[in-house]
Amino acid sequence: MKIVTIIGARPQFIKAAAFSAAVQQHNQNNEPIIKEVIVHTGQHFDANMSAVFFEEMQIPKPDYLLDINSLGHGAMTGRMLEAIEKILIEEKPDWVLVYGDTNSTLAGALAASKLHIKVAHVEAGLRSFNMKMPEEINRILTDRISKLLLCPSESAIANLKKEGFEQMNCRVINVGDIMYDTTLMFSAKARKPKVDLPENYALLTMHRAENTDDLQRLKSILSGLIAISKHQKIVWPIHPRTKKILEQNAITLPKTLITIDPVGYLEMLYLIKHSGLVLTDSGGLQKEAYFLKKYCITLRDETEWVELVEQKFNFLCTEEETLLSYFQKYFNKPITVVKNIYGSGDTAQKVIESLLFF
Repeated sequence: MKIVTIIGARPQFIKAAAFSAAVQQHNQNNEPIIKEVIVHTGQHFDANMSAVFFEEMQIPKPDYLLDINSLGHGAMTGRMLEAIEKILIEEKPDWVLVYGDTNSTLAGALAASKLHIKVAHVEAGLRSFNMKMPEEINRILTDRISKLLLCPSESAIANLKKEGFEQMNCRVINVGDIMYDTTLMFSAKARKPKVDLPENYALLTMHRAENTDDLQRLKSILSGLIAISKHQKIVWPIHPRTKKILEQNAITLPKTLITIDPVGYLEMLYLIKHSGLVLTDSGGLQKEAYFLKKYCITLRDETEWVELVEQKFNFLCTEEETLLSYFQKYFNKPITVVKNIYGSGDTAQKVIESLLFF
């Protein structure tokens, strides 16, 4: 069996690491042999993705690097579609495997679907119900043209049922969340960033355009964060784009809100593990906080990970007073997980079984 995996960003490589490790284990002990061909579209340039990154994360280097980035959504997706189609015609895979909700995800699924190659979508069924988000459009369209929808949770399964997928020519399976696999794989390798960290801190990340491009909203969130930082220091690995916006608008931060350069995955795991609470507008970090037993305040109006909100491990909030209230209630309070919402950490193996026995 031949599988072409389409990847466009560092988080997708990290998820793919778990799948590649499971493929290697399968090939040592079982038939049929699985050949994986990795295509990196280059959608997100990341200075942390050096040769050292691939070596220490034990991730196979891409077989194809397309270097398509820094374009509008339409131009980027179109160029990816054209380039991936050529690769699929040459490789003739049995499956195309895509992760998540990037433009690379949609381009890979479209290219495969038009060539009548089966598409497997890892992290299928997620919905934020915000159609202004490009990611939401990518998720919905990718799900609709996939033959195998590999869901991370029961709520994702429920979303697909509501949309009528039970009547469509596809298979929907709850395999758990592959990010749990990767957290288990790499948390023991977590390492301290080369910066001075306070003994007690909250961890912040904020990069989404809905927060950074709306100046009024940005100032409102920052007001809440500054109020929190009067009680407890906040460590913020700041995205270059966010940093530029602060500078352009002459926004200065107090010394209790500590900005540091962006960090790699292993450093981020360390920061989460040693924090008292996580504040973020990232999708992935919400789950990593949960996996590492930290409460999370999500700086958004909605989230794809609704089950975390329902179970009160995650709180949606952008208002100053509510931010401070949640922080004071949950800082340094570890969460208790009776049964993991996202499976048992064997998602990659279940993905392989689903592909083999489709």
